[in-house]
Amino acid sequence: MTIQTDAVDIAMLSATGTAGSTTFLRGDNSWATAGSTSASDLTSGTLPDARFPSTLPAISGANLTGLTSSFSGLTDTTVSTSDPAINTNPSATGHIWVNKTSGEAYIATDVTTGANVWTNIGPGTGDVVPPKVIDFLVIAGGAGGGGNVGGAGGAGGYRNSYNSETSGGGASSETEFTFTTGTVYTVTVGGGGTGATAYDDKGNNGSDSSISGSGITTITSIGGGGGGAYPTSVSTGLNGGSGGGGGDRSETGTAPGGSGTSGQGYAGGTSTHDANGTSDNHQVGGGGGGASQVGSAGVSGNGTYGTGGQGGNGASSSITGSAVTRAGGGGGAGGGNNGTTGDGGTGGGGQGNGLNNGTDLAGAGTTNTGSGGGGTYGPYPSSGIGGSGVVILRMTTANYSGTTSGSPSVTTSGLDTILTFNGSGSYTG
Repeated sequence: MTIQTDAVDIAMLSATGTAGSTTFLRGDNSWATAGSTSASDLTSGTLPDARFPSTLPAISGANLTGLTSSFSGLTDTTVSTSDPAINTNPSATGHIWVNKTSGEAYIATDVTTGANVWTNIGPGTGDVVPPKVIDFLVIAGGAGGGGNVGGAGGAGGYRNSYNSETSGGGASSETEFTFTTGTVYTVTVGGGGTGATAYDDKGNNGSDSSISGSGITTITSIGGGGGGAYPTSVSTGLNGGSGGGGGDRSETGTAPGGSGTSGQGYAGGTSTHDANGTSDNHQVGGGGGGASQVGSAGVSGNGTYGTGGQGGNGASSSITGSAVTRAGGGGGAGGGNNGTTGDGGTGGGGQGNGLNNGTDLAGAGTTNTGSGGGGTYGPYPSSGIGGSGVVILRMTTANYSGTTSGSPSVTTSGLDTILTFNGSGSYTG
C-alpha cells in the first residue's frame, strides 16, 4: 500500500482522540473532536453544516446594548403631550418633535436659543416661530423753563413696554405691539420746548413723540409742560407729559404746577410767594415734574432768601442693554441773587438760575432724554430749554428686517436688536 504523505501529515495520523469520542481530520490537517468545538474553530478551517441545527434556539437580548424599542428613545427626537415652544432648545436643526396627543409633528429648522423655529410637518399648519413683537420706549420732548422768577419745565411723557419696567407717572409697563412683515412704522421724535420768549412769559411745551403704522394703535407721548413765570396771570405751570413748575405770583399766595398726563409723568411743583420777605428774596419757582416724581415746591424765604423747587426724578430703563435714567424735570429759579436754585431731576433735568443779570443761563434739559429746562430768576433769554425726546425699539434679531430710515443707531443685546431714534424716521417690519 502506498501512503501519500503530502496529503496528510504523518504526525497527525498518530494523534489519538478523546476516549469515547469520534475524531475527524479537518481541512487544515488538524484533528477535531465531534461535539467539542472550540472558539478557535470558528476563525479557521471549515465546519460542516451538520454542526448547526436546522432551527437555532431562542436567545435573550439582555446582553445587547445600543438598541431602542421606541421612537422617543432615538437621538434627536422628542415625544411629548404638548407642542414645542420657541424656548424649547434642541441641539441642532433636524430635531423631530411629536405631539402624541394631537398627532402634530414638527422639525427644528432654525436653532437660536430662546427663539427657535419649529416647522409643522404633521397634518396641521401651525408652525412654532418667535412672535413678531416690538418693545418700545417713547419719550417726548421736555419743556422750557419760565422766563422771570420762573418755574421749571416738565419732562416729556414717558411710555415703556420693555421687560415689565414701569411707565411714567407710576403706571405699569405697557404691552409691546405686534408688527406685520412689510409694514412701515413711522417714528416721530419730539423736540424740546424753548424757554420763554418774553420777559414775563412761560416756558414752551415740548413736542410729542410717537410710533404709528397700519394695524397698531398710535403710541403717543405728550410733550412736557412749560414752567410758569411772574406775574399772577402767567404764574401757573403748563400741563404736559409731566407738568411745569409754578412761577412767582408777585403777591402772597401759591402758584400751582401744571398737571402730568396719566401713565406718562407727574405734576410740577408749586411756587409760594411770601410778602414778608424784603427786596426779591421771596420770589422762587417750582420744580418741573419728572417721569417718576412730582417736582418739589419752591420755598419762599420768609425774611431770608428762598429756594427753588427741585425737579422730579426721571425713570430708568434697560431697553438698550444697560440701565439709563431719562425724563427728569428741571429745577426752579432761586430767590434773588443770594437764593438757592433748584437742581434738575435725575435723568437730565436742567438746573434753575438765581442771578438777575441776564448772562448766566439756567440749565437746559439733556438732549434725547426728554428732560425739562430750568427756570430763571433773571431776564427771559436765560431760561433753560427742554431736552429733545427719543424713541427706542427692541425686537428679536431673528425678526429684524434691517430696513430703516432716519439713521437710527443699531445695536444688539443678547438675542435682540435695538434701534435708537434720536430723530424722526421709520422701521419696516
